[in-house]
Amino acid sequence: MTADSALHPVLFVGAGPGDPELITVRGMRALQAADLVIYAGSLVPDAVLDWARRGARIEDSAGMTLEEQVALMVEGHRTGQRVVRLHTGDPALFGATAEQWRGLYAADVPFEVVPGVSSLFASAAALPAELTMPGVSQCVIVCRAAGRTPVPDGQDIASLAVHRATMAIFLSAGLGASVVAELRKHYGAETPAAIVQRASWPEQRIIRCTVATLADSLAEEGIDRTAMILVGDALAGAGEERSLLYDPAFSHGYRDAIAPTVGE
Repeated sequence: MTADSALHPVLFVGAGPGDPELITVRGMRALQAADLVIYAGSLVPDAVLDWARRGARIEDSAGMTLEEQVALMVEGHRTGQRVVRLHTGDPALFGATAEQWRGLYAADVPFEVVPGVSSLFASAAALPAELTMPGVSQCVIVCRAAGRTPVPDGQDIASLAVHRATMAIFLSAGLGASVVAELRKHYGAETPAAIVQRASWPEQRIIRCTVATLADSLAEEGIDRTAMILVGDALAGAGEERSLLYDPAFSHGYRDAIAPTVGE
């Protein structure tokens, strides 16, 4: 163990989708104890920072480079501060966290991750929608469209859409026409879709549409960022097949099957 590792680890905390009450209890407590909070100012609402203790140093990372962010965390850690790197949603999804971790590994600075509620699940709750339904979709594909940042080969929307599962498309509201063109290769025009902008924020907006009307809906509503696009038949909630978990004729480790009454 190095001298540094005996100090407080840097905490990467998922801020949740926006509503300050949707941060985890552990994340809230981390903010209440932090000496230095580095947050994604373009995405994390100020209300979440109300959990930070009075007197904590608050730094907005929106204008920082990766190197500047890592240097700030390293400095804070080495001077004995409790450092929180506050990310929108959950740090595991489109958070650009791995590159920060590499910088901390190189500096021999320990860190831990506190998960958060993703905007994907806040969007599903807002609709509400069960994204996995028996006989409809047992898979949720989390992806984004190729724009200024490309996607790996075979991971474009058209390639993923072949599965006709529920799709959660991040960071793509400004690419409506190309998203629809890719989706139409495998989804029917009337496949249900939904747009949830700023899920759980006071200004949350929900637009229900279809694959065919998705691009027009984005354009008409003036939505080109901070929105989740959900696509798939599960959004209609129209599946008739019930789960086996609660089926009286299905036994499992906590319940024996119930034999049907004679004559049924």
